[in-house]
Amino acid sequence: SPLKPNQSCLTDSDLCTHTKMEPNIYQLALAALFGASFVAVSGFFMHFKALNLVLERGREKKDNPEGGDSPQHQTRRRSQVRRKGIDNYGRSPASLPDATPFTGVTDAGGSGVGGGGDAGRNNGHVYVDEIPPGLPRLHTPAEGRSSVLGTSIRKTGSFVRPISPKSPVASASAFESVEESDDDDNMTDSAGLDASYLQANGDGDLPADATEEQISMAASSMIRSHSVSGDLHGVQPDPIAADILRKEPEQETFVRLNVPLEVPTSDEVEAYKCLQECLELRKRYVFQETVAPWEKEVISDPSTPKPNLEPFAHYPQGKSEHHFEMQDGVVHVFPNKDVKEDLFPVADATTFFTDLHHVLKVIAAGNIRTLCHRRLVLLEQKFNLHLMLNADKEFLAQKSAPHRDFYNVRKVDTHVHHSACMNQKHLLRFIKSKLRKEPDEVVIFRDGTYLTLKEVFESLDLTGYDLNVDLLDVHADKSTFHRFDKFNLKYNPCGQSRLREIFLKQDNLIQGRFLGEITKQVFSDLEASKYQMAEYRISIYGRKMSEWDQLASWIVNNDLYSENVVWLIQLPRLYNIYKDMGIVTSFQNILDNIFIPLFEATVDPDSHPQLHVFLKQVVGFDLVDDESKPERRPTKHMPTPAQWTNAFNPAFSYYVYYCYANMYVLNKLRESKGMTTITLRPHSGEAGDIDHLAATFLTCHSIAHGINLRKSPVLQYLYYLAQIGLAMSPLSNNSLFLDYHRNPFPVFFLRGLNVSLSTDDPLQIHLTKEPLVEEYSIAASVWKLSSCDLCEIARNSVYQSGFSHALKSHWIGKDYYKRGPDGNNIHKTNVPHIRVEFRDTIWKEEMQQVYLGKAKISDEVVP
Repeated sequence: SPLKPNQSCLTDSDLCTHTKMEPNIYQLALAALFGASFVAVSGFFMHFKALNLVLERGREKKDNPEGGDSPQHQTRRRSQVRRKGIDNYGRSPASLPDATPFTGVTDAGGSGVGGGGDAGRNNGHVYVDEIPPGLPRLHTPAEGRSSVLGTSIRKTGSFVRPISPKSPVASASAFESVEESDDDDNMTDSAGLDASYLQANGDGDLPADATEEQISMAASSMIRSHSVSGDLHGVQPDPIAADILRKEPEQETFVRLNVPLEVPTSDEVEAYKCLQECLELRKRYVFQETVAPWEKEVISDPSTPKPNLEPFAHYPQGKSEHHFEMQDGVVHVFPNKDVKEDLFPVADATTFFTDLHHVLKVIAAGNIRTLCHRRLVLLEQKFNLHLMLNADKEFLAQKSAPHRDFYNVRKVDTHVHHSACMNQKHLLRFIKSKLRKEPDEVVIFRDGTYLTLKEVFESLDLTGYDLNVDLLDVHADKSTFHRFDKFNLKYNPCGQSRLREIFLKQDNLIQGRFLGEITKQVFSDLEASKYQMAEYRISIYGRKMSEWDQLASWIVNNDLYSENVVWLIQLPRLYNIYKDMGIVTSFQNILDNIFIPLFEATVDPDSHPQLHVFLKQVVGFDLVDDESKPERRPTKHMPTPAQWTNAFNPAFSYYVYYCYANMYVLNKLRESKGMTTITLRPHSGEAGDIDHLAATFLTCHSIAHGINLRKSPVLQYLYYLAQIGLAMSPLSNNSLFLDYHRNPFPVFFLRGLNVSLSTDDPLQIHLTKEPLVEEYSIAASVWKLSSCDLCEIARNSVYQSGFSHALKSHWIGKDYYKRGPDGNNIHKTNVPHIRVEFRDTIWKEEMQQVYLGKAKISDEVVP
């Protein structure tokens, strides 16, 4: 029949072939089924035998828990291991189940699974001791981290990344940045390594019952051996790089100066006795807390202190029975109104001025001046010799401190005035912002009229577009040198006092709102930098008693609090101006206005609640003004403050005594009630007579400036022996009284005086957003200060500051109050123990020299 399209015709041969193919397909299917069944049965029997082997081992382990197998068991086990293919490293075939839960751990000696006793068993870890020669040992985790990696270790055939002691997380990259990490991040040291870690990392001789001291010594040697010993594939490590990688730098290898005490002549003995008298006089005057801060609050873990979430919260405390009276310019405190027993006696004015004249007599003696000058030069040469011998070792020690460098060690600006705490560009941007956003804000009352911000600038014929840094004219220049009056005029933006009142005063028509806002911006900059702190000085003038409550109200209402900031109160010495204006009638009025509100807030905190909470953040009291003004030297018998009705200003030492005496009594009272204390830290030695430095030597914890110490070797040596803090501001001095290249700061630092760098007035002096770093940078460039020098100066600034014991423990180490290297933590300060030990040793030698070998030196620094 005819075929349809696309239809094929099958022949007889094709049909025959198709019929023969069907039986072949069935045969192949049957063969595949038979093969699969055979494989399944074989796998079942292999698994069954393996499971029997595991159960048998478990029973043997249960019968013999001590781990000591009989010879028959050992022989049978070795034969079974060889048959089943378990190699000498304890790795079993992948078909076997994980036997670790039954048998504990793998035998380190390769005798099989579950045997070998304690030598192969250590806290559930698999330790591989048989490492090919020429390769360093693997760093395995300590006991505390075993649970994290337990699963991956037990899995056979899996790859486990070795962990170094400084890498707590196995997956962390070795090059991962830690720039933003704080110093309280977990950094493992040798004290944190347990015995199992040491045994697993090469200290096989460590006994099982090793003491903490043995473990610590073994850890130190182990870390050192990992850093510098063992060549990798025959390549010897570079010795300098090995020193840098060493986590615990060897502090015993630097060259020490061993200068025996000189045998003084009879003339020198008399001079030393005079110096001893001066030091003992200071001990009798300076206020010291009865209980040191580190004894009140013991800090074992100096982690980041919790922030104060309610810094201005006030809780009623009630009034104590104390009664106080102002007598001859000094407040006296009594137990109550009926008992007239002076609780906190203080030296009277006649005694103070007598002792001051004794100090002045000592510093003027020719033989003592010669002796002190020679000792100071010797101190300087000792430090230069120390640098020649040990500068490279200090540099390597700094490199070995992880994470730390100059930028992320804590630095405190120990002397900065709040009204000038911002730089000129910051103030300019703020003024323009307010002109643009709040032009109709009523800001001032002048000439019987209330003026808005826009009207104020229109009266000055200025617009926001016209303003620039040059027109603002707040930066100090050549015209201010030796002209303190012109320097003070730089506080007036555009030369206008009304702009200063609007933007830089807190007692104005807008209640200091603009100053509060720009202060918060400065606080934010400090907190963003994280490692810079500041102690801002804010003024109390003594014109009226309400000044304290106004200042405290401004602080509280504007919520001016930062963990990076504390406050000092500065008193301008302006009695003569107030007298001419008729504001006060005698010096006693100023003392009443300053100190009576403080005693009222201390005796009865509820009477001044805002002042009470503000005083918790006040750490110091300052005296400021132009020291270069001529003044009369005080005599032993000076008129009382009530009798001081003269038109001229009292001498600097007169101010110092009455501020010291009242602050001493106030601190004793506050300490007895468990409140914070306030130290005396005035400006001194910026200019003027040497008497200023003698008065502050007797009474003060630290001073600002002190550049006039270069004129008196005796006072300079006494300041060194007493380690009185000097908050020096070379850039500020360069604008006012002393050229930068003549500043004594580098000489003071070489000789070992307790110096720090501060900014004083960033608005008038500095150009950058970080004025404190700018101060350090210029000093380092001009005087060629090393990184170690800068970090030592930063460490000094923390010591001088009034921040709390908890914060200092966090910033520079929990043992910061101990003398010498015991109180230094290079991982926080970046100051090598070499430098700290040198400074401490030389200071102790000088004290023994002055006290003729009989000095009694405490192991703790003076708080």
